[in-house]
Amino acid sequence: MRFVDFLKATVLLSAGAATLLATLTVISLTRDLEPAAVYVAAGWWLVAALIGIWVGRRAEATPPIARLLAGARTQTTLPELRPGLTIANRLWPLLLSTFTAGVLGFFLPQVAAVAAGFAIIWALAWRRQESAVAAIEERDGVRFYVDQTSPVRPIQLVRTPGFGGTFLPQP
Repeated sequence: MRFVDFLKATVLLSAGAATLLATLTVISLTRDLEPAAVYVAAGWWLVAALIGIWVGRRAEATPPIARLLAGARTQTTLPELRPGLTIANRLWPLLLSTFTAGVLGFFLPQVAAVAAGFAIIWALAWRRQESAVAAIEERDGVRFYVDQTSPVRPIQLVRTPGFGGTFLPQP
């Protein structure tokens, strides 16, 4: 799976998790008729959105992603492309935490509210990373792919030759 597609999927799944958890929170809190808790949750989500916007304000790749790109292993052939397995393999903590917070949200809506806020932060903080990596790929004429590793090991990338790129003419 291309790394830029993985980053897009991460942002979309995080935003989807935030939406699901916020919906469960509102349903649970309105069922219990606790308007103060709804306002506190909405306030937390607003603060989370501001934090995510602040953290994700930079248009360049974050230092951890820059290190990941710099440490990518070079190969001339495309790696095996299995996007579903890659998403499940790399984003299982997001999926597990969303499921757990969703189940707990039926009994303790505050848990789902807090988890929704963190998903909002994550989605907004990572929203520009895909375009930063795409710009690096275009500049260098390469493509980055997520390498298949164990779900508990750090993510690793593979660098392959790409088409195009911005090359400066030699004088």
